[in-house]
Amino acid sequence: MVYVNAGNDKGKTGKVLAVDTEKNRAIVEGVNMVSKHTKPNSKNPQGGIVKQEAGIHVSNLQVVDPVKGGATKIGRRLNDKGKLVRYAKKSGEEIK
Repeated sequence: MVYVNAGNDKGKTGKVLAVDTEKNRAIVEGVNMVSKHTKPNSKNPQGGIVKQEAGIHVSNLQVVDPVKGGATKIGRRLNDKGKLVRYAKKSGEEIK
């Protein structure tokens, strides 16, 4: 889950559906909706205008704290098994 901190959808939260690492963009569920014109096909025999999510730059996203909710910064530390893990700085909870 991520929080959008900039742009037209500022303040919304959503689940990350896909990430494009080359372009530094993520597709977030219900955020940055665009209208796409489509030709008739087997999936949509009528064709027409379809609403879908477009990519949003990762600098405009923040991870949502799993315990307290809301946006939080991310830190890295060694867990008890000696493995480097990410954690939420707001609550100290490990992020999976």
